Amino acid sequence: MRKGILTIGATVAALSLGLTACGGDDGGTTAAPSGAPAASGASIGKIGVILPDSKSSARWETADRKYLKEAFDAAGVESDIQNAQGDKTAFQTIADQMITNGAKVLVIVNLDSGTGKAVLDKAQSQGVATIDYDRLTLGGSASYYVSFDNEKVGQLQGEGLVKCLTDDKVEKPIIAELNGSPTDNNATLFKNGYDSVLQPKYDSGEYVKGPDDSVPDWDNAQAGTIFEQQLTQQPKIAGVLAANDGLGNAAIAVLKKEKLNGKVPVTGQDATVQGLQNILAGDQCMTVYKAIKKEADAASQLAIALAKGEKPAAPASVKDPESNRDVPSVLLDPQAIYFDNVKDVVTDGYVTKDELCTGDFAAKCTEAGVS
Repeated sequence: MRKGILTIGATVAALSLGLTACGGDDGGTTAAPSGAPAASGASIGKIGVILPDSKSSARWETADRKYLKEAFDAAGVESDIQNAQGDKTAFQTIADQMITNGAKVLVIVNLDSGTGKAVLDKAQSQGVATIDYDRLTLGGSASYYVSFDNEKVGQLQGEGLVKCLTDDKVEKPIIAELNGSPTDNNATLFKNGYDSVLQPKYDSGEYVKGPDDSVPDWDNAQAGTIFEQQLTQQPKIAGVLAANDGLGNAAIAVLKKEKLNGKVPVTGQDATVQGLQNILAGDQCMTVYKAIKKEADAASQLAIALAKGEKPAAPASVKDPESNRDVPSVLLDPQAIYFDNVKDVVTDGYVTKDELCTGDFAAKCTEAGVS
C-alpha cells in the first residue's frame, strides 16, 4: 500500500518549498500579519482546514490547529481553520461555506470516508485543490495525502507491548485489543501493524488472543465500557493493546478500580500529556510519538504551493485500496516512547516540562531525565 516512506528530514528536503513556521497560536479564521513575507509571483488563494473533533484526541486543537496556523501566518496566507466536533453534517456545511467563501485549497481530516469523499468530490468539481490530512479518504479524490506511516505506528505498539511483557517475564499472556474507530482507515492500518507483531505469537501459542473490539468514533467513554466488558469476559487479561492514549487511559481507569494498574501493560499513541504521565506513573507501558509539527508543516507547504497555483511533486505515494489510485503522499516516521525516553517529547517541544511535571509527577520527571 505504501511507497517511499521517508524520514522527516528527507520529506522536507524532497518538498523543497522553503517555508518556516512561526507566529501566533489561536484558532479561527486567520489573515496575514502585517509585515508577513509576500508570495512570489501570483497572489495566494485562501486555504480552508477542517479538523475532525476534540474528543478523539487532544492533538487536533492543542497541536495541529496551532502549527497549521503558524505556518500559514508565516507565509502571509489567509486561512480558515474550523473543527467539525464529530458532526458529519457540520463537516459538510463547513466545507460548503469554505468553498463559497473562496477557498482555493481544502485540507480535511475526515470523520469517515463517505463524508470525506462527498466533500472532496464537491471541492474538485469547484476547482478547489484538496489534501487528505492524517487520514486517507478511501475512494476519495484528494490531490495529496499527508500523514505518518500508520502501519509502522501499529507495529511499534505491538513491539512495545511485547517488550513490556517480556521485561515483566509474563508467560502466555492473554491480550485484549482496543482498536480505534471502524470508520477510520488509520485505525485499520494501526491494527494491521500491531497484528503483524501479535498474530504470529497467537499462532505459536506464545500469547493467547483475548477480546478484540473496536471503539466507535474513538470515544473514550465507550472505550471504558467496552474494556470493562472485556475484563469481565476474561479476568486474566495480561496485556492491553490500546490504539491511542485516550483509549489506553480508559482501560487504565478500569484497571485502577480492580487494583491491576501497573500490573497489566497498556499501550497508547499520540504522546499526550495524560499518556506520558501514565507512563511516568508506571500505568502505561508506552506510547507512539508523532511529530505533529512536522506533519502540519508538510501539509501547509503543500497547501501554500497549491494556493499559489503550483503543482508540487510528492516524495511518496499510497495506494487507495478502494479506488486503486496512487495518491501522491508525504509519510513521516513515528517514534516509540517509553519511560526512559519520555524526555524526547519534551526536548522536541511537543509537550512542555511545566505541563508534564506537575505535582507528584515532578519526581518522576527527574527520574526520567526530563529537564
